[in-house]
Amino acid sequence: MTSHTNEFGQAIGFPLEFTGPWPRPQGITLPGCTCRLKRAAPEHARGLFDSFSHDHTGQNWTYMPTSPALDFFEFEAWFLSTCLGEDLLFYTIFDRDARKIGIASYLRINPNVGSIELGWISMSPLMQRTVMSTEAMYLMMSHVFDDLGYRRYEWKCDSLNAPSRATAQRLGFQFEGIFRQCTHYKGRNRDTAWFAVIDSDWPTLKARFTAYLHPTNFDAHGQQIRSLSDF
Repeated sequence: MTSHTNEFGQAIGFPLEFTGPWPRPQGITLPGCTCRLKRAAPEHARGLFDSFSHDHTGQNWTYMPTSPALDFFEFEAWFLSTCLGEDLLFYTIFDRDARKIGIASYLRINPNVGSIELGWISMSPLMQRTVMSTEAMYLMMSHVFDDLGYRRYEWKCDSLNAPSRATAQRLGFQFEGIFRQCTHYKGRNRDTAWFAVIDSDWPTLKARFTAYLHPTNFDAHGQQIRSLSDF
């Protein structure tokens, strides 16, 4: 970032035309071509449990703060207590057949500085490695920058979670460092890898997403012709 100099010859940050507060996300529905995101609601629990149950090993929950639920009532209790509050704004991700196939959340929402984090991303096997996974992340990012005008969008994960780190960078998040012994979960240490997209990154990233998600980039079977990293 370019710095400026004050009257004392000291380097200072560039001036801002707007210093907040920015609007809080309200959980509006985010429609896409291959998927649709709706604010999490109690009636979503059963469909999500059924989709997550396609993971027969539980490995998708290794890096999540919670463990996979073994029965619906256990999952429903977790979903109702965790995913329906105000501090964490959870979305349920639907496919074109209205199946509930994943969740993701806005958290660490800070309207005073225009910063918001994406987290609690859990995609069922019905969603993994599909264009829906990319479009859902695009829709949430677009809402933050285009609709809410935020300055910063963050992604954090266990530093040992290689798939999450690779996904963050594929989506355009820039690696910012490791916070050592940042927290702990499930009785073990977590060093946290930090990534972010800022508002000046967004125009280029938006053009990449738009080109990737265009119908001409997919064949008659819905398979991508070029990957996101090709744009």
